[in-house]
Amino acid sequence: MGLFSKIKNAFIKQEEKEDKKLTEIEKEEKIETEKYISGLSKSRDNFVNKLSLLGIKYTKINDEFYDELEEILITADVGINTVMSFTERLRKRVKSENITDFEYLKEVIVDELLMIYVGNDILTSKLSLKDNELNVVLFVGVNGVGKTTSIAKIANKLKKDNKKVMVIAGDTFRAGAVNQLKEWADKLDLLFFGDDRKDPSAVIYDGLLKAKEKKVDVVLIDTAGRLQNKVNLMKELEKMNRVISDIVPNNPVETLLVIDATTGQNGISQAKSFKEITNITGIVLTKLDGTAKGGIVLAIKENTNIPVKFVGLGEKETDLIPFDIEKYIYGLFKEF
Repeated sequence: MGLFSKIKNAFIKQEEKEDKKLTEIEKEEKIETEKYISGLSKSRDNFVNKLSLLGIKYTKINDEFYDELEEILITADVGINTVMSFTERLRKRVKSENITDFEYLKEVIVDELLMIYVGNDILTSKLSLKDNELNVVLFVGVNGVGKTTSIAKIANKLKKDNKKVMVIAGDTFRAGAVNQLKEWADKLDLLFFGDDRKDPSAVIYDGLLKAKEKKVDVVLIDTAGRLQNKVNLMKELEKMNRVISDIVPNNPVETLLVIDATTGQNGISQAKSFKEITNITGIVLTKLDGTAKGGIVLAIKENTNIPVKFVGLGEKETDLIPFDIEKYIYGLFKEF
């Protein structure tokens, strides 16, 4: 039995179990799995259905089969380089195992796609947070990808996990950015700090002092999305990190890059650019439910080696959830 079969069987058992027999943790897990299934429906209907048709179209696993498989994966935003390395591994495995049965090949395909993300790495979608200390999470990304909204949604989740949370409006460049974050803070009853008349680093400095005074557990910081000028952005982020290390010297800063999943390969380019500028510890992938090209998750990992930590699977505050590779693979390929 392959890895995907084991994952699939585990989730099927979860689905079949009556809700009244589930623990609270199991109920939450089931709800998250359902979000992946519904949120990935466009991607599943698009490229997974195309993959299924390959077994009908081809009676032999030949060069034409591989060419069409590559085309399907590339149009699903898996990325050319990722697809080329994937098909090379698949060809070798098909040859070494003498695979001719398409049903078994389907399982091998999903297993190999899963390995693109997992590889030999130990990946976690969890934020690196310490108990009884002030933790800082810095959000970066271009304008329009959903940074401010993502901050609010993650803050809301942390608050439900009994964390005392403050949001700091470090984007004093974009008109209305401070007010937008303030509105979210008021709506979700979060601590807020912002002043659009000050330099972003000065705002962060004052905000962190206020957070320490109020014994906050986690501070989430919004930043300006000006990728056009890499030098200025690099200097600005370096200054922010110096300010943070002055106030919170012993805690590593989580720096999350927010990417809009619907932008496809442009999102990969953004990830590469921001990786050159600062130390990115994780990706927040918004609007994954809005694309029919869900393969971007695999391409991000293959091209940047940065783990996806949160994915957006709907409009509600509760629809930005921690990334789980097994739920993602199941949500994508459950009908394959």
